[in-house]
Amino acid sequence: MAVVFVLVAVAVLALLVGVHRYVWRRLVGDTTAPGSALRRAGTVAAWLLPLLSVGALVSGRAGAPFRLQQTLAWPGFLWMAALLYLTLALLVGEAVRPVLRWVLARRAVDGGTAGGVGAAAGSDAAEIGSSSAEAPASGTPAAPATLVVEAPAPPSSATHPSRRLFVARAVGGAAAVAGLGTVGYGTYGVLRGPRVKRVTVPLAKLPRSAHGFRIAVVSDIHLGPVLGRAHTQRIVDTINRTQPDLIAVVGDLVDGTVADLGPAAEPLAGLTARHGAFFVTGNHEYFSGAAQWVDHVRELGLHPLENARVEMGGFDLAGVNDIAGESEGQGPDFERALGDRDRTRASVLLAHQPVVIDDAVAHGVDLQLSGHTHGGQLWPGN
Repeated sequence: MAVVFVLVAVAVLALLVGVHRYVWRRLVGDTTAPGSALRRAGTVAAWLLPLLSVGALVSGRAGAPFRLQQTLAWPGFLWMAALLYLTLALLVGEAVRPVLRWVLARRAVDGGTAGGVGAAAGSDAAEIGSSSAEAPASGTPAAPATLVVEAPAPPSSATHPSRRLFVARAVGGAAAVAGLGTVGYGTYGVLRGPRVKRVTVPLAKLPRSAHGFRIAVVSDIHLGPVLGRAHTQRIVDTINRTQPDLIAVVGDLVDGTVADLGPAAEPLAGLTARHGAFFVTGNHEYFSGAAQWVDHVRELGLHPLENARVEMGGFDLAGVNDIAGESEGQGPDFERALGDRDRTRASVLLAHQPVVIDDAVAHGVDLQLSGHTHGGQLWPGN
């Protein structure tokens, strides 16, 4: 097993080195002059950015000071996303590159041919005029002027330095705009706060008195070195504006300890709903001290559902621990949460990972609310 792990690690490292080498070559090596300031800056970035990404990934697991984690997180994680989209854009550019070379070569051939004909006509006229002027006064005919004009073949765009540089810069520049623009737009989408998506779910067992009941579901907030208190406040404000009857926070609230992220989570105390706010653990809570976080969200006014349920006016609301809790003996227990309930009543289950759907069906759940997938946050990794 250890040998397999080492082989996989070496393969991943080799892949990352190869991808960084490729990106450096296309964005820096092919577009800048050797020894130039731009090439030196690009080469330094090609070494520094992957080191920051490794630092961002390792620092939290190594227990580094939270301030150091925050310092590494923004550039490190953003570069991971930028590397993905820069690579995809550059690979598309490989198909564009030969087409652009061909277009430039055709334009050069057409321009060179037209220039050669014009030069021939002009030279011939000049030569004839010169011959006429030099004709002897006696009237003896001068020897006819002979002019041979050969238009030089234009250099291939594949070997012409200026054209090769133009193609490299055009493709590299377009790839940089596409890749970095995509990451920038995604970053803006996170920092502006969540968008509300309204979905109507019909439940056959729901009594008429509960029709129109509104549940605000939020998942995968991932408070951590990148997203902090301001992000939490944006989410709270967005949820409260919907005026829900009930709020469900379905896991992966945090990426860190209560000691580091407790202040970032404090705005959750401002969540407002007629029937309260409820919480279930996600897999990331078990990387961050799940028991401490369950206690902390309870202090903030949320109601943790640890393999438990409560009765609402028109349905049963149940929650199960995330399957990652099995490593601590705190995994999901459907029998405890749902086993003895009245199945004539509608039921809603909060469970972080959609994969538990089979257990939910077996226990007669009408609606499961989950997160975990992030909706495919890094295309094409949906």
